[in-house]
Amino acid sequence: MPELVGLTTDELKTLAESHGEKPFRGKQLATWLYQKSEPSLAAMTDLPKAFRAKLEAEGYQGGAMTIHRVQASSDGTRKYLFGTEASGMVESVLMPSDDRVSVCVSTQIGCAVACVFCETGLSGFQRHLTAGEIVEQVQQIQHESGMRVSHVVFMGMGEPLFNYEHTIKAVKLLNEEVGIGMRHLTVSTSGVVPGIQRLADEDLQLTLALSLHAPNDALRDYLVPLNRRYPLAVLREAVKDYTERTGRRLTIEYVMLQGVNDTVDLARQTADWLRGIHAHVNLIPFNATDAAFGPSTPEAIQAFRGVLETAGFPVTVRVERGADIAAACGQLRRQALKETGEVVPLLKLPVASTEGP
Repeated sequence: MPELVGLTTDELKTLAESHGEKPFRGKQLATWLYQKSEPSLAAMTDLPKAFRAKLEAEGYQGGAMTIHRVQASSDGTRKYLFGTEASGMVESVLMPSDDRVSVCVSTQIGCAVACVFCETGLSGFQRHLTAGEIVEQVQQIQHESGMRVSHVVFMGMGEPLFNYEHTIKAVKLLNEEVGIGMRHLTVSTSGVVPGIQRLADEDLQLTLALSLHAPNDALRDYLVPLNRRYPLAVLREAVKDYTERTGRRLTIEYVMLQGVNDTVDLARQTADWLRGIHAHVNLIPFNATDAAFGPSTPEAIQAFRGVLETAGFPVTVRVERGADIAAACGQLRRQALKETGEVVPLLKLPVASTEGP
């Protein structure tokens, strides 16, 4: 079915004109969809009934996503499981705090990168989401929660830069139509070098986050198999060029896995790899999944942090959110699949080597 969310105001104006309406009717549609987060054509009462009837007869709808499940955490985090019109389930997370309301959105159903500690990657790739399906996650969450979203991170299920066109259109829709500041939008990547280069050409004032997780090729090949295609030397050149061309600081995401990537020696290697790059490091306590890993101890995290700070890099340790509702990417989807008997078996995990090159 054709979806209205995902069309710009200009595209909605063209749609209205093609149905014999004045262009301002398209602007009204955009207001309902993007400012009021209203997915139902029936609720758009300032639009002519005949116009709405035509759209409905042609199969147009405000959105293609249905909320199947919502889980609320004691810390205010809310996890959403959406079903899509084109099949498949996808997750999003609402994370309100004192100074912001953030939503983590997905860009794919499943993921082909197959990071060995990630619940989504361990279940395989199904399909890309459209720009409308990405934006609709934010709109539906605003509608359901009654909260106005101020920040969006493209850090849920999937690799955003493998779904480049739809990701960038969603970024622009969230900025220009929904009204979220470009500097409040973060796109995360596991290291898709051509996508990073294309993003630098866009010259958008968003934040790029790199899921690094290891500072040498031996370990990163294991944790993030995409590294075999784009090894660390090539990746470093791409992100350094990105920061220099855009003037934007790079965010480094580093999941802390006990006994795997959390040693002081690996912290020194990380500092060496980052030297000369304008970057902020975000250390992420591992949110346990079905994968065979455990979270680093607080002492190991602080020791790792100390090495990076001594080297001159600003470091934060992410506050764990939603642990009581399985808020790590892919967990709620996998739980739902188990209930229907459709679960994909987890990949077998070899023993990792933490030695540098």
